[in-house]
Order: sequence, then C-alpha cells, then structure tokens
Amino acid sequence: MAHPLVTPRPGPEPEPLDPRTAPAPRYGTASLADLLPALTAPHAVPGVAATGLELPGADRNCVFLVDGMGWELLRAHPDEAPFLTSLLATSLGGSGEPLTAGFPATTATSLASVGTGLPSGAHGLAGYSVAVPGERRLMNQLRWQPYTDPHLWQPYPTVFELAQAAGIESCQVSSPTFEHTPLTRVALSGGTFLGRLTGEERMDLAAERLAAADRSLVYTYYSELDGMGHRYGVDSDAWRGQLMTVDRLAQRLAEQLPPRSALYITADHGMVDVAAEDRIDFDEDWELRAGVALLGGEARARHVYAVPGAAADVLAVWREVLGDRMWVAGRDEAIAAGWFGPYVDERVHGRIGDVVAVAATDDIAVTASHNEPGESSMVGLHGSLHPAEQLVPLLEVRT
Repeated sequence: MAHPLVTPRPGPEPEPLDPRTAPAPRYGTASLADLLPALTAPHAVPGVAATGLELPGADRNCVFLVDGMGWELLRAHPDEAPFLTSLLATSLGGSGEPLTAGFPATTATSLASVGTGLPSGAHGLAGYSVAVPGERRLMNQLRWQPYTDPHLWQPYPTVFELAQAAGIESCQVSSPTFEHTPLTRVALSGGTFLGRLTGEERMDLAAERLAAADRSLVYTYYSELDGMGHRYGVDSDAWRGQLMTVDRLAQRLAEQLPPRSALYITADHGMVDVAAEDRIDFDEDWELRAGVALLGGEARARHVYAVPGAAADVLAVWREVLGDRMWVAGRDEAIAAGWFGPYVDERVHGRIGDVVAVAATDDIAVTASHNEPGESSMVGLHGSLHPAEQLVPLLEVRT
C-alpha cells in the first residue's frame, strides 16, 4: 500500500531495495580514510596503518579540502571551475577516478576519516548525530552538543600527530573559528594550527608552511561552498559563484607550490537538492514514528533508535514505507555490508541506529520539521551512499 506522504509511482508496486546491493565505500583502496596514510607511506610513519591506495611520494604534501565539492557536481560545472576541471584526469594518480567519502557522507564523519586515516566504524563519528550508548539522548558530532569528552569519544591519534612525531612538520590552516573545537581536537589536531579568515590568506599561508621544512604535511579547508549549497541549493547562482571562488583559490595555491611538493584537492562529500514534494516529515508521520525513541543522522542518512523490543517492527515499517527509495537495514546488516568500514569498534556499535535508512535515489529525504527546523529548511542535502554525495575528487598538482 502506498504511503500517504510519498508520491505514488506509476506501474506495479516496487520491491524493497536490498541493503546488500548498496555501493559500500571503497575503504582500504579509494576512500578519504586512505588519503593521509597514502601520503605518509613513503616516509614510513610509525603508527600509520598501511593502505591499498598508492600515490607518488613527495617530500611536501598539501591537502586542500573543499566542503561540499562532490565529484559529480564538479564535472557538471566546467565553465565555473576551469582550473579544477583541467585537473580531473589527474585524479587518483592519473586514473581519472574519484575517491569515496565514506559513510555517512557528512562533514564530521569525513573530516575524522581524513585526519585519523580510519573509517567511521573505528573513529566513531558515525553520523551527523548519533545516540550516546546507554543514554536516551543524541549527540551532534559537528557541533559537539551535548559536550562529551573528545578523547573518550574518539581515542585514536591523528595522522598529523603521528607525522609530527616522526619529524614531518604538520599544520592545519583554516578559519580561526575551528581552532579549539572538539571536532578539530579529535579529527585534525597535530603540529600547528594557523587561523586565517579569508581563503586567499589560507592559500598563501599553506604554501608558505609547505616550504618551511624539508618534509611537511599541510591541511587547509574552505567551507563556504557547502554553506551556499545548504542555503540555496547546488542549482543556484550563489553556489556557482562560490565554485568560481574555489577554482581561483585552488589555482592560487597551486601556483605557489615550492619544489618537491604535491597538492591534493578533495572534498568531504557532494550534495543534492531535494524538492519539497520529495521530503517526508518524520515529526508529522505517525507510521514512521511508531516505536522510535530517537531519530538521528540527517535527512538522507538516518539512524533510527527503537524503544526496547521494537527494533524489528520499526525495521519492517521503514522498509514498507521507504524501501523502494532508501536502503533500509538493521544495525547488524549495515555493519555486515561494510557501510562503516571493515570492522566496527565495540564502543561504536551502540552509536549506530537499530535501523539505518540511506537514500538510494536523489529524490527522497526524511526531515524532522519540529526537532530539526534548521536542517529541515536546507535546500541542498547529503549523507547517503548515492554517487552524487559519496564520490569526491582527488585532484593532483606536483612540482
């Protein structure tokens, strides 16, 4: 039976999607978690796990991460990003292929994967918001609310810390706003943090710091593209204008690279615009709410936490209602499918929803208008395993 808040599709009623068919991130060979381990591999940094991603060695490595610049979005806008477009063939060491962000494709998770070299099942930032095990509350891992001890929540060292200890001068060049945040502490700390307000200042300082030592590892970040996508959508002039700015910044940095350097330009996730008629409001939907204690994650990658004893019923209802446009899996199914990586730490297991519902198409979102008014008003969304959100570039410039 069609759900009253889902637009019926012509023809016979579709079968639910099998979560085992979802395209799991390519952990170990081509995910964001593999990037820093690949860059530090030629330097044999103690404590950094080996990865199957192979990149040419360089004495000086710089990562420029653009929040929200998905692979498909970049390829669709060559006029706005001529410099970045010219680098597409250099992706993944010349193969012309993208990386996968990891699951979920969201900022807190991806930044932790970049910084620690670990998938979300290990570092534990397994969603935009997740349940605190043993407590009936959600923790927002981007805003870090309510506060939780960062190093109990994410105990592993970052690659920056390990590289610094091995004699590689490491630093992060970003907005001053992020210097003392818990997310920075658990995901990107190590070496020196240098705050600069403008993108131009960050590019210039990143190049300067790259040249300051014989061996260096520099990370710099730009968030405004993502903000325009959330506010106005990726089909907006505001978003396209920001992409033009990103293109100029990337070229500015590339033109200042010192000798023996490699610059890698990547992103934490892509984004899709979801129309109002394709959004289902959990807070107004009695059927989806039945048996649910907490709704975590975000609109295209939901963690659903059931009241005790109701997990099987919640899974059945979510599959019936949403299963033709979302991969809907029980916790153990999602873990076995490799969505969170090849293994999940015991401390992370309870942070994953009893049910995990992930958008499989670009025309579905589960919002929560009362409990998440800000997030529900966003035009551009992300989080899922859909290629538009999951695939991110890895563009290379070498000197």
